Amino acid sequence: MKVVVCQTSPVLFDVQANLEEVIQKIQEARGRGADLVVFPELALTGYFLGQRYHEVALRLDSEEIRRLAAATRGTAAVVGFVEESPSMNFYNSALVAVNGEIVYAYRKLNLPNYGVFEERKYFSPGKQIPVFKYHDMSMAVFICNDLWHPSLPYLGISQKAEVLVTIFNSSQGSMGSEFSNIESWGIINTFYARIFGVYNVCANRAGKETLEVKESVTEGLVSGQKKGEEAGKEPAKEPVKTTYSFWGGSEIVNPFGKQIAKAAMHQEDQIEAEISRDLLRQKRILLPYLRNDDPYFTHRELDRILFDMGGRRQS
Repeated sequence: MKVVVCQTSPVLFDVQANLEEVIQKIQEARGRGADLVVFPELALTGYFLGQRYHEVALRLDSEEIRRLAAATRGTAAVVGFVEESPSMNFYNSALVAVNGEIVYAYRKLNLPNYGVFEERKYFSPGKQIPVFKYHDMSMAVFICNDLWHPSLPYLGISQKAEVLVTIFNSSQGSMGSEFSNIESWGIINTFYARIFGVYNVCANRAGKETLEVKESVTEGLVSGQKKGEEAGKEPAKEPVKTTYSFWGGSEIVNPFGKQIAKAAMHQEDQIEAEISRDLLRQKRILLPYLRNDDPYFTHRELDRILFDMGGRRQS
């Protein structure tokens, strides 16, 4: 199966321009024989949406999503977007469409709410980790921070997922100067592929976005001054604007943890690779890490850890 990863640089808030680019790239990739085309997290909207998130949200029955799904005739695609449910909840989602039909929208489960990340303020978390079958391979989709919680990929593996499709928006400096997102994602992507014996198809974005905040999130902690203290004695501060660079570097990693395709850093790019069940089978024979894995044992231990003998939930 031929997989293409499109490392795009979406225009913040411009759903129509981003949609046209995504549809064009799906069509081009299909023309080159792609069976699956993968785009980054929030590929239709950009990342730093703030309180305007609802302006770019799309329902699954919207004209834009219908057009996007229709563009996958003869192939399949995974595309990040902001989803609005019929009950007006909003999700950081990934559309999964195959041969012109919507399979489902995966909804990000672990929403960050620290540093420059405010997703939990605006989005609802997902409730499930679905696995879908395509080209005789079982696939599970995850979005960014989901991969920083090992229980989630494990739940996909417990459903016999053989391909992880990981989409994210990772920028330099967003986690502070003491932490390297680039290094960390390289470790994470390789770790899951190697330990679980699966393919990991990883799509990050490129480009820059500017985030405007009214005050530093650490200012009060450093000064010891409480919010609102001595109000009116100092002039209002100008909002702080910081531009973040999304570093790209999308990659496809095989079940042995070997990188078989790598995109350029800090610019738009496309990569492709053939993935096969033969290599999955070879890894399972040579290094059968999961042969004796028992999800029922995991279930029992979680029950024991979370609940005492009286059925009361532990703190």
